[in-house]
Amino acid sequence: MRFTHQRGSQDNSAFFAKNAYFGVLLTTYSPLCWKGLHFFAYSKNVSTPTWNRPATPEKSVLSPEDAEQLDIISLGRRIRHLRKAKSMTLDDLSAAVGTAPSQLSLMENGKREPKLSMLKALATIFGVGLDELLGAAPPTRRAALEIELERAQRGPLYQSLDLPKVRISSRLPMDVLESLVGLQGELERRLNEQSATPEEARRANAELRGEMKERNNYFPAIEKEAAGLLKAIGHTSGPLSHHQVADIASHLGFSLHNVSDLPHSTRSVTDLKNMRVYLTQSQRSEHSTRSVLLQAFGHHVLGHAPPTDYADFLRQRVATNYFAASLMMPEKATVDFLQKAKNARELAVEDIRDAFSVSYETAAHRFTNLATEHLGITVHFQKVHESGIIHKAYENDGVNFPMDHTGSIEGQAVCRHWTSREVFDVADQFSAYNQYTDTTAGTFWCTARTERSTAGKFSLSIGVPYVHVKWFRGRDTTERSISTCPDESCCRRPPLDLQKQWAGQAWPSARAQTHLLAAMPQGAFPGVDETEVYSFLAHHAGDK
Repeated sequence: MRFTHQRGSQDNSAFFAKNAYFGVLLTTYSPLCWKGLHFFAYSKNVSTPTWNRPATPEKSVLSPEDAEQLDIISLGRRIRHLRKAKSMTLDDLSAAVGTAPSQLSLMENGKREPKLSMLKALATIFGVGLDELLGAAPPTRRAALEIELERAQRGPLYQSLDLPKVRISSRLPMDVLESLVGLQGELERRLNEQSATPEEARRANAELRGEMKERNNYFPAIEKEAAGLLKAIGHTSGPLSHHQVADIASHLGFSLHNVSDLPHSTRSVTDLKNMRVYLTQSQRSEHSTRSVLLQAFGHHVLGHAPPTDYADFLRQRVATNYFAASLMMPEKATVDFLQKAKNARELAVEDIRDAFSVSYETAAHRFTNLATEHLGITVHFQKVHESGIIHKAYENDGVNFPMDHTGSIEGQAVCRHWTSREVFDVADQFSAYNQYTDTTAGTFWCTARTERSTAGKFSLSIGVPYVHVKWFRGRDTTERSISTCPDESCCRRPPLDLQKQWAGQAWPSARAQTHLLAAMPQGAFPGVDETEVYSFLAHHAGDK
C-alpha cells in the first residue's frame, strides 16, 4: 500500500477541521448521527457471486480469542450513575470501599481500570450484580453522550486540532453536550468527504495495525498451522528449500505451473477446480517464488473465503504473509536462534536473514512477530521511501510515529532525524547503519539498511527502546540524533537562514500526484479483473 500523504495535506486537514467547527454550527445535524456512518464509498459487499465457492469456515486468526475487553469509559459512567442513584458522594463511597476519593474519580472518568476486587466491592455496595455493573449499554442518554464525547476527545482527530478538552461533568448542560457530540460527528463526516480517495484503506489499515499491536504481532493459530504443515513434509531444520515448497504443494494436493501470461494484476492464480497454482516465470518480480507460493497456500490452509470488504482483504493479506514467514522461519528454530543471539548480546536482523535465506524485510517482519512474545523485547519496524514517506510501519514500544486524523501512519512523512531517514545519506550502503535517537517519547536505538526496487529506494529499520539495546549488535555506535517532532520547528519548517534567503523567491513546479485522484480498486480482490482471470484459467485448463 503506497500513500504519499505529505505533511502539507495533514495541515490542510487540521485547518479545515478547526474552521469547520464554526461552519457546522450553521447547519442542521442530528446528535450522534456519526455512529452509523460509512466513511468511504467502497462497496460493503464486494464479493462478486462468481468469486464465491464452497469453503471451510474462515479461521479467525486475527480476531481476539478472548471476550470483549472492558470498556473503562463506559464502566466509569456506570459507576458514577449508580453512586448518584444511591445519593452517595465520592467521600461516602471512598469510606465504604476503603479507596481514596481521587482514585474513585479517576475510575469514574475512565482513566483508571479498577481491579476485580474493587468491582466486586462496588457491586455489593450498589446492590447490583457484576453483570449489571459491567453492562455495555450506557445507563442513561446523558451517559451515552458523555461517553461519545470522551472517546472523541481522546481520538486522533480531536488531538490533531490542538484544542483544549471540554471538562465533562454534571454541570455541563445537556444541550451543550448534545451540540458538542453532534458537532464532532459532523466534523468527522465532512473531513472524510474531503479526504483522499483511499480513505477506507487508510482507516482499515490503521485498525488492523491496532489489532496487531494488541497481540504483539504474534498469532499462535497461524504458527500452529505452519508447524503442522512442516511436520507433515518432514522438515526439521535449516532454510525451507524450493524442493520442500514443492513437497508442501503436493501434500496439499496442488500442482505448480510456471506461465508467462499471468494476469498483470496478480502474483499468482489458484485454480481450485483442478488444484493448480500458477505463477509467473518473469525474472522482474520483486517477490520471491517461494514466498508467493506459500502465500497462495496460506489462503487455502487458513480457510479464507472471498473478502467481504477492504478490511477483510487486508486481514487476509497479513495472515498469508505471516503464514509464509512462519514456514520459511519456523517458530521453534527461529526462537532458538534468537535466544542464543540474545544470550550472546549479538541480536542482528541480517543474521536472521542469512540463517534462513530470506530477504532483510522478511527477517525484520519475522523479528517483530517473535521478539515480544519470546524475548520480552518491544520493538518498532519501518519501511520508508527515500522521499521520507512511511510505506509500512508497526510498533508496540511507544515510539511516536506521525499519524493523520484517522490514526493512519502509512503515507506520513517521518522525521528527518530518525534512523530511517538518516540512513539514506550514509556512504556505506552495504553495512547496517545504527543510531540512537532522542525523541519526545524517549530514546530509541535503531538499525537500518536500504534496498532498491522498481518503486524507488527504501530504508528498512528495526528499533527498540534504550532499555533493550543491550541485547543488540551495533549498540556501541556513536551516531546520535535528536528529534522533537511533532514540533514543526524540528524538521517540518526550513531553517531560519534558508527561510530568510529564499522565502518568497521560490516557485517549484510540483509533480501531479494523479494516484491521489484515483478511485479505490473495486471487487473482492481489489484491482483484479475477473474476466481476465477466468479467461486465463480457461486458456490453461487443458495444460498438462
